[in-house]
Amino acid sequence: MKRRRPRPESEGEGVRPPDGGIRDPLLRVVPPGPDTEPAPDELLKGGSSGPDQAATGTPVAGRTAVDEAGRKGPLGLLQMLGPGLITGASDDDPSGIGTYSQVGSQFGYGLLWTAVFTFPLMAAVQELCARIALETGVGLGTSLKRKFPRWMVGLCVAALFVANTINVGADLGAVAAGGSMLSRGIIPRLWLLVPVAVVIVGFQLFFTYAAIFKIFKWLTLVLFAYVITGFVVHPDLREVVVASVVPHIELKKEFIAALVAIFGTTISPYLFFWQASSEVDEMRAAGKLTERERRGVNLAELREARTDILIGMFFSNLVMYFIMLTAAAVLHAHGKTDIQSADQAAQALAPLAGPFAFVLFAGGMIGTGLLAMPILTGSAAYAVKDFFGFRGTLSDKPWHRPTFYGIIVVATLAGLAINLLKVDPIRALFIAAIINGIVAVPLMVLIVLLGSDHKVMGRRRSGRLSLTLTWAATAVMAVGAVVYLAQLLLA
Repeated sequence: MKRRRPRPESEGEGVRPPDGGIRDPLLRVVPPGPDTEPAPDELLKGGSSGPDQAATGTPVAGRTAVDEAGRKGPLGLLQMLGPGLITGASDDDPSGIGTYSQVGSQFGYGLLWTAVFTFPLMAAVQELCARIALETGVGLGTSLKRKFPRWMVGLCVAALFVANTINVGADLGAVAAGGSMLSRGIIPRLWLLVPVAVVIVGFQLFFTYAAIFKIFKWLTLVLFAYVITGFVVHPDLREVVVASVVPHIELKKEFIAALVAIFGTTISPYLFFWQASSEVDEMRAAGKLTERERRGVNLAELREARTDILIGMFFSNLVMYFIMLTAAAVLHAHGKTDIQSADQAAQALAPLAGPFAFVLFAGGMIGTGLLAMPILTGSAAYAVKDFFGFRGTLSDKPWHRPTFYGIIVVATLAGLAINLLKVDPIRALFIAAIINGIVAVPLMVLIVLLGSDHKVMGRRRSGRLSLTLTWAATAVMAVGAVVYLAQLLLA
């Protein structure tokens, strides 16, 4: 059997295995199978590696510098943005849209201030995850596993996988429902479930890394549908301004539950892993294939990453703000306070706000679902592979990394099963919210401790501002989780 040229180092573990063998669990047990790692030009979907492959990321990974982006105008800015923008946009998935719509329909403008309040907390946490990846050169799961007890990180990863799978099922159902609504019911929702799942999996299996992220970038534009809808429905500007800057609190069970739901939906564990893994993939796409090559980040690269994250998180919270605003201005104002999902919100808008608002809302739901589902399954795969130490990224060919892509397929199939078996999606999301709320707190504690560790982060360890904001975010999530659990026990 002809042996392939072994690679000098593995992507995530620092050195090549002593026997030069492939580390993918499936390939090691399927005879005859390859016996060594493929060369980079054979491994990567796009062929040979190099800086021209990077779609987004830090300057060395292909991100355009700020001054150059400014000369190119809006398209230059879009070229500079990458993992931060895509991570922020994915947070406004159909599950999140359903939560924000429910909150707006139930409490009107009363919780608009949360979009402003959560922005710095969310941005600080995502910046820390990106900085850890840029400094260490490995994914978040790998860094956590190296510092903390394996069982502790393993429980977090397992809970993340379960919660992500449930969210995939809910988003898949929402996309199918949106397509059915736009066809005016001509195409049944069930007919669209399998085609959408096939498209999502095929997209991840066969598109190059650069193509995946370019498509992700364009899909973020559909979120402007919610901003446009906010202006179409003509809200009361005086009420909106006051509600945006003056926090409104009610000591009622329903109001507290809504607050907890917003925090849990906005600061979600899967975003932590996706942000970090995306930064590592950016560096790999730019030709930094080994951990040693990727380790360490200079100030210019860090500034670019921070700019990307701040814009991405601002965009995410802007969309969140306008979804709540639209639901408040239309649904709450007309007594529609029982909205529980994104497709219910879209259907309710049609007779109240007109067909244009309905089409915008439903179309945005489809676009955000198509963006979020690959990120949900991808972040689960990255977390699992980092924890167990095998290889795999979205830039690799699937037949060289069957275990990594197998996790993506399993998560997608499980999400499809949730819909085909007619599991109540609202109940499933409720369970996912509980899991996310519980797992986010210990995970954030570990991430903040990791980011402040001088041995791991060196001169890029967290400063005073980062520590203040990330610990504040952790405290907010901890209080939310305690209140949420207390409500469940006392209900």
